[in-house]
Amino acid sequence: MKRSLFFIAGALMLVNACFAQTTPPVAKPPAVYPKGFVDSSYRPKITADSLASFKAHPITSNDLVFLGNSITAHCNWAKLFNDNRLRNRGISGDLTFGVLERLDDVISGHPKKVFILIGINDMSRNVADSIIIRNHKKIIKRIREGSPSTIIYFCTLLPVNASFAKFPNHYGKDEHLLAINDAIRKYKAKNVKIIDLYPNFLDAENRLKAEYTTDGLHPNAAGYQVWVNVFSKGNYLK
Repeated sequence: MKRSLFFIAGALMLVNACFAQTTPPVAKPPAVYPKGFVDSSYRPKITADSLASFKAHPITSNDLVFLGNSITAHCNWAKLFNDNRLRNRGISGDLTFGVLERLDDVISGHPKKVFILIGINDMSRNVADSIIIRNHKKIIKRIREGSPSTIIYFCTLLPVNASFAKFPNHYGKDEHLLAINDAIRKYKAKNVKIIDLYPNFLDAENRLKAEYTTDGLHPNAAGYQVWVNVFSKGNYLK
């Protein structure tokens, strides 16, 4: 039965360039995390398979890398933008700690550009804003030191929509999300290019617009098209 479901999911991916992750990560988190909780050792169970795939398809200096969690992982960026230079380095459920741990895979290839979107899963596990921001800055510093020619782009986190009630740990944290996004916008002072995705996905109530998602967290095909529009307007792939 499971094999059949995987076959169907694979077929759907061929029909759509991007699709939303509709189930939580394999490593199911507890219902509630204590305030101030920090588990820097947590990694999604699929990480090993993803890392093996990344190793089999190394990055080159001509590549444009998308780095992040499931929002990144579940999109075929090369197909979406019709650009074979685009490389996916997203892992479902990943945190900033996980990105730091696997960052050498990106740095060693000295890619032309790297587009980073990470932090929403840290928030879901109640990792402090200051730690998320600290890890963001570590990511920037390591890329800058290890691959000086790489142009770094940091994307603001997308809004969420609690009315879907599918990812409760990610909801009700708008204050933190806004604080993280404000910090990301300030990374511009570190010679980082900022792509402000957040306002492009908002509805009138400052939630992730329902037509752009199927679960209140991940973009659907229409949501990824918004991404295309933002990138096209900014000429970020040039």
